[in-house]
Amino acid sequence: MASLLHRLGAFSARRPFAVLLAWVFVLAAAVGGMASLSRPLSNEFEIPHSEFGRVLDELGQEIPQVAGGTGTVVVHSPDGFTADQRRALRDTMTEWEDLPHVTAVLDPFKLQRQLDGSGDQLDRGLRKLTKGQEQYDEGRAQLIGLENWLADHPDDATPALEQQLADGKAQLADAGEQLDSGWATYHAGKTLSDAGDGVSFVSDDGTTALVQVRFDSQTQQLDPAVLERVPETGAALADAGIRADYGQEMTASREVGGPGEVIGVAVAGVVLLVMLGSLVLAGLPLAIALVGVGVSLTLGIATTQWISLQSMAPVLGMMLGLAVGIDYALFIVNRHRHQLAALADESDEPLDEERIRASIALATGTAGSAVVVAGTTVVIALAALAVSGIPTLLQMGMLAAFTVAVTVIVALTLTPALLSLAGRRAIPRRRRTTRSGRARDGWPQRWVGLVTRRPRAATALVTLVMLVLAVPALSMRLGLPDGSSEPQDSTAYRAYERVADDFGPGANGPLLLAAEYDAPVAEADVVAAEAKVARAVLAVDDRVSVLPIGTSDDRRTIAFQVVPAEGPSAESTVELVQGLRRLAAGDEPVHQTSSWLGLQDVIADADPTGDELLGDGVSLGLTGATVANIEVSERLAAALPLYLTMVIGLSLVLLTIVFRSILVPLVATAGFLLSVAASFGAIVAVYQWGWLGALFDVHDPSAVFSFMPTLLIGILFGLAMDYQMFLVSGMHESYVHGKDARTAVRAGFASGARVVAAAALIMVSVFSGFIWAEMTMARSIGFGLAVGVLLDAFLVRMTFTPAVLSLLGDKAWWLPGWLDRLLPNLDVEGAALAQRLERERTESEAPAEEPARELTPVS
Repeated sequence: MASLLHRLGAFSARRPFAVLLAWVFVLAAAVGGMASLSRPLSNEFEIPHSEFGRVLDELGQEIPQVAGGTGTVVVHSPDGFTADQRRALRDTMTEWEDLPHVTAVLDPFKLQRQLDGSGDQLDRGLRKLTKGQEQYDEGRAQLIGLENWLADHPDDATPALEQQLADGKAQLADAGEQLDSGWATYHAGKTLSDAGDGVSFVSDDGTTALVQVRFDSQTQQLDPAVLERVPETGAALADAGIRADYGQEMTASREVGGPGEVIGVAVAGVVLLVMLGSLVLAGLPLAIALVGVGVSLTLGIATTQWISLQSMAPVLGMMLGLAVGIDYALFIVNRHRHQLAALADESDEPLDEERIRASIALATGTAGSAVVVAGTTVVIALAALAVSGIPTLLQMGMLAAFTVAVTVIVALTLTPALLSLAGRRAIPRRRRTTRSGRARDGWPQRWVGLVTRRPRAATALVTLVMLVLAVPALSMRLGLPDGSSEPQDSTAYRAYERVADDFGPGANGPLLLAAEYDAPVAEADVVAAEAKVARAVLAVDDRVSVLPIGTSDDRRTIAFQVVPAEGPSAESTVELVQGLRRLAAGDEPVHQTSSWLGLQDVIADADPTGDELLGDGVSLGLTGATVANIEVSERLAAALPLYLTMVIGLSLVLLTIVFRSILVPLVATAGFLLSVAASFGAIVAVYQWGWLGALFDVHDPSAVFSFMPTLLIGILFGLAMDYQMFLVSGMHESYVHGKDARTAVRAGFASGARVVAAAALIMVSVFSGFIWAEMTMARSIGFGLAVGVLLDAFLVRMTFTPAVLSLLGDKAWWLPGWLDRLLPNLDVEGAALAQRLERERTESEAPAEEPARELTPVS
């Protein structure tokens, strides 16, 4: 591999303009493809064979009006809505109804009147039933009196009196049946009224109202331009003095870049400038990263012509592409500069172009080999996300892997070309020396000396720090971000907060419940059936209300809205969903902890099992955005152990091949697990517990983004192996060349620590730029990667690893002979390449031999 990369570097160095123009052409073609082929990105998190998807599809066929997406518009008037304001709102709702994909706009004031009117109807019905009951009781008493009189006076009984008694009994029986039916209907209606008591569309003080805009598809599946028409049309409400805020489902940010990312790249540029001491060289890795990201992302977005791409995928690709692009180019540039420094020290004569190009080719062959292995590691780790079985996660992983692969190719071809154009400007200044002429020891020598002198203490201290940081991870909860995670100055956050304040936090994430019957429900029994389901749902904890919202034409499906006690990401909402699942399965008791709805008698008489509360012939299904988010999180959590096992296995196999050792891969993997655990702990402390929330703009702590753990494991594994490669390969090279184990650790560390430290700081800078991104989902990932890289590079790779390898001594590099013969030799350090080049140089400098005399055959 090193020889092949050496030839590639030599070609690029000899023809820099051709290589540069080729990449300019590729970038232009990719941009053109994106401009002509791209389609809007999606916010949908798809899960094949999901329960919520099945229920949603069935509802879409049976009750289409409740199965489509719903957007919430929160309208507010500080002094209450005047007649003119209500008229302006009605006009705007009419305009919303005319928008594409909008199926209905629900008037909140009309809905509130219907809710209030249902209570009045119940009161009137109760009065009518009470009067009817009194008349029934009075008639029954009269018949009983007549029957008793006839029994006491049999001689006075006449056929007319007996017929009157028989007719009265028949009429009383009919009246009793009607009265029983009336009372049953009343109690069912009262149950539904009480069950929906927490539902309202206009706040108690009359200043806030909820407008529901219904679409023909889920909002995540719609073109963002369609959703944006709603707030654009609603801008006219401000002229009437109405404040309108729009829910997250219509306004979630899909921006790929922002000022935070620019600042992160700028900080990375400063680190490069300090390390390389030249604007030209500092700009080179940045150019490599930008070209790699530009080509890969534009090509990836162009594929949206054929496939749906989740909006988070380009953000992840850009985040990772910028970081590894800068780092990979830096590794090659740094190797080239070290070689030029050595050549300059050998001779005071200026270096000619041929020697500079030879150095570029050698740097590409040696450092480029490590870049290929490191990049391949990242690509494989990201491609392995396919084991999750979740298409959205696979999209993220594949686009990020494609970005890394393209960036590796750009680094291996464009970096040599630009270094060739830089020429002598890549030669570093002469190193500072002591009076004796020896190079001064820098911080790498001092640090590794301290670590290897106290290896046990260093190992114990790092392990303790990482385990303490990992403690919060024990309480990690997974979920998808809701409106409370949006920036505080955003309309989505204002809408979320106003709904929570005026209508309860659960109104931000209602559940959709479908009751499916084996046979059609009689029209006269629909209310009773609705009441029976409502009673069953009320037997589950953590709910506020349940309200029927639609019945299919064949009356075999009834849809309900269940409002949780807390917000969509709250732990109690997850428990509510689990309780409703148990209710549907009928395999566990459902415990009733409160009877504030006045249904004590009804529920107390029912056996507390789902089957008996619901009865036979009916099954329940759950769906809706909140249920989908919970199911996505559960599926991701279930796939995490398998993915982590695959990554660990990959780590052991790859590092065994590269370092020809058994213990070095185990040490590297143990360090990786420490880094992952500590990163998870830091994320939970900040985003779930709210520690340092003001610093990281976490105003409403909630569940951790459910995709974050899986993505963090894959990406951090690849990056950790990068640093392992560049640090430990130097140690291995020194050991192979005859140095004792401890000296080899020190020498290898000193040769690679500066570039690894700079690379880590660059990655931390780039990832930190996403902590304050517009897209909420990118924040915790950026934070987790920044913390993970910082801990892994400086505590694990630069402290824990040299300390443990120093303790192990020669044992660290032991490999059974049979395994050594079995494993392929990747020549990552370029030893075979160096031998070949040395042999070619020796042969070229040797005096030419006299050509052999041609022998003439003797006839």
